[in-house]
Order: sequence, then C-alpha cells, then structure tokens
Amino acid sequence: MGYRKTPLIEGEYYHVYNRGNSKQNIFLDNEDRDRFVKLLYLCNSERGVNFRDDIVDKAIDVWDFNRERAIVSIGAWVLMPNHFHIYVTSKSLPEDRPRGDESTITEFMRKLSTGYSSYFNKKYNRTGSLFEGRFKATHVSGDIHAKYLFSYIHLNPVKLIDAKWKDNGIKNIPHAVKYLEGYQWSSYKDHAGVNRNENLIISLQDFPEYFASKAAVKNEIFEWLSLSKD
Repeated sequence: MGYRKTPLIEGEYYHVYNRGNSKQNIFLDNEDRDRFVKLLYLCNSERGVNFRDDIVDKAIDVWDFNRERAIVSIGAWVLMPNHFHIYVTSKSLPEDRPRGDESTITEFMRKLSTGYSSYFNKKYNRTGSLFEGRFKATHVSGDIHAKYLFSYIHLNPVKLIDAKWKDNGIKNIPHAVKYLEGYQWSSYKDHAGVNRNENLIISLQDFPEYFASKAAVKNEIFEWLSLSKD
C-alpha cells in the first residue's frame, strides 16, 4: 500500500473512503455487502483473521468470533454500489505493541481492502485492482465538521432513490425517511437504537457525544432532508 504523503495522526478523527476502479461497482449483490460488513468487524483486530480458516471452516458465527483487541474505533459507515465511507479514529494501544510505519487506521484499511478484494476477485473470477488506488482520508477538523459528516454518511443512500435531492430538494420526504430506516447497509440503524449484530462494529464511547438521544440523531439527519435548493 506504500506510505502516505500526509501521515495519519494517532488519536485524530478521519473520514476514510474509496471507490471501485474506474468507478465500477464493488458490491454486486447482498452477499457482497454482507461480506464487507462482516470484514468491518473482523479486520478491526490486532490479530490477522482469515475468513475461510477462522470462520467458514470452523463454522463460527462472525459476531461470536473473538477478534481480541480492536485497533480502530468506527463511528459511522455506509456502503454504496461503487464506494464506501467510514468515520474512524485510532484506538489507544499499549506502548509495548510493536509499531510499524503505518497507522492503525492504515493497518485496518489494508486488511479490509485486501480481504474484500480477495473475496470479490475469487467470486467473480477476475484479476487486478478492485479499488481506485489507496483509500482517501480527510481529517475531521471539529464538531461542526463531525456532525455534518455524520449526516452526510447516513444520507448517502438517499441518492439511490433521488440522485439530485441535494440540488432540487426531496419531493417525498416520508418516502425518503422510510427508505433510510430500511436501508441495512449503513450504521444508521445502530445509531437509531435498532438491536442487531452490526451494533458491534461501532464504538461510540470513543467519539464526542454529538447527540443527546436517539431522537436527536434522527432529528439531525432528517433536518437535512427538509433542505431544498433556493
């Protein structure tokens, strides 16, 4: 994966994202999405995890697997047909942990990208790079940026039913709300209080408390749906 021109700073917050090579779709069916979501959980570990050896061959449920110590904390995530977004920060790890030249965020993203690419290429009998180069990382500069990012990530799926909603506004807000609430390939359900296995992916205790309640989370996100282009 090589070195980054601007190193990622341990303890800081980042918006990381990547998309398919030549903007191709990287999730072709729900099996693909499910594998990536499970890798979000499994790859967040100090240990190396082989999906087939550790999960499939041993008939272990992914969510029961002891991944040991996590190396990053994830605050929000979403999958779209040809890209993904993750809001992430590094974990505070023991001083005696061997440290290489890469940050724990880079380590996590390397495991995630390699694991998913291997799965995808084998399933679809393809070769070559799946992603458009290394992942991108934008430093989250403060609470205003963080709250905007939180909404931005979780509102991404609205583009699947109304590609120009940000420019033209939402004509049918109840429909958009219902679609978001039913979209399972993001962390919105986890923030909204839905009890599911994917709750294990996010670690909100490692992020500032931007919202006072589950209702506040919904209100913040749905306020954006009410905005229209003047």
